[in-house]
Amino acid sequence: MSGIMIGVDPHKVSVTIEVRDEREVLLATGRFGTDTGGYKAMVRYCRQWPRRAWAVEGANGTGRPVAQRLLADGERVLDVPAKLAARARVFDTGNARKTDAHDAHAIVMVALRTQGLRELTVDEGLAVLRLLADRRDELSRSRAQTVNRLQRLLAELVPGGAKRDLSSFKARDLLARVRPRDLPGRTRRQLAVDLVVELEAVDHKLKELTRRLRQEVLASGSHLMDIFGVGPAGAARILADVGDVARFPDRAHFASWTGTAPIDASSGEQCRHRLSRAGNRRLNHVLYMAGIVQMRHDTDGRAYYRRKLTEGKTPMEAMRCLRRRLSDVVYRQLVADAQAPATTSGSPPAESKAGPGGHPGATLQSSAADLPPDIGTSDQSLPGPAPVTLAPPRTAAHTRAASAAAPQRRRARGVKVERPTGRTTLTPTSAGAP
Repeated sequence: MSGIMIGVDPHKVSVTIEVRDEREVLLATGRFGTDTGGYKAMVRYCRQWPRRAWAVEGANGTGRPVAQRLLADGERVLDVPAKLAARARVFDTGNARKTDAHDAHAIVMVALRTQGLRELTVDEGLAVLRLLADRRDELSRSRAQTVNRLQRLLAELVPGGAKRDLSSFKARDLLARVRPRDLPGRTRRQLAVDLVVELEAVDHKLKELTRRLRQEVLASGSHLMDIFGVGPAGAARILADVGDVARFPDRAHFASWTGTAPIDASSGEQCRHRLSRAGNRRLNHVLYMAGIVQMRHDTDGRAYYRRKLTEGKTPMEAMRCLRRRLSDVVYRQLVADAQAPATTSGSPPAESKAGPGGHPGATLQSSAADLPPDIGTSDQSLPGPAPVTLAPPRTAAHTRAASAAAPQRRRARGVKVERPTGRTTLTPTSAGAP
């Protein structure tokens, strides 16, 4: 990294910075407020270094306000994940002390020593999608809480309570049949009626928000909704969190980022993988819901899921494999959308026809099952051990015959010959394997 790097540890009312050059020489430290005066003082102080870049911790979380203000002023801003900063702080000489000054130091060191950090850009369309997707998530959580409260009251008013899939219409129908005479019963019924009104209001907001999300996704030129099981909310969440898909070199890196790629936990002669609980859990949930939808309909995803069950995998393991395949599908669609020319209207192209999945845009290249020979197995993201390349052991007769037929050659010194172990080594199939 050439130039000056400014590490920013953001908080609600203050930010702490540490400035270092490309040789990691300390230039300045400081603490400023997040109000208008404090922000202007920080920017004015750092303008003494023309070639500067800002490294903000958690630019999509706590550091989003200061990062957005810096971008609006034309500054270059890098996003430093909190996990990288925490690791740098642990291995530092400060005994892992958690102070604002130590955090700023860890952030600037990560920015100077780490390649490929995400650089923030100004994209109004993605900003709108992110705001709408966040608002929908909030409304969804509010709806779930309202339904839970309503279920609790209905369980005391109606014998046996209500069913799991409770809607405002079902709740009104149940309350119309209940006429309690005691004071606690009448109070419960009145509270239940109020919750039904709240549920109807939230449902109306969710419906309008989903309609707007569909319009925004189509206006962006994305065809993620062509994937069976990905709706407007899921497509908006993917676009908002991914941003520029070019920052992922291949589908394996994208699967690791979404938390769908298994983690290599091999040791010695044992080769195994375990479930990854890291990555973007919101996108992992979007892929999970897409897999559930595909399993409930006659799609290639259901066929792939059932094929994994016949191979001896548990339902949960088969679902993880399906999510891994869906991650590849989403990645290829994002790459295709980035490479396709922008259209003036947000509607899908005219050549999008119903594919094998029974929905527009589902082809052999975008189906959840990834039928061969288009792609190989995706049960694991990382390549497995190398295949056995040694020839089988030869008898003494074969050795004497080969020696007589071929000229004598001297064996190179220092070359170790490994003996075959007899173990079967599994390797991932190539892209052209059946």
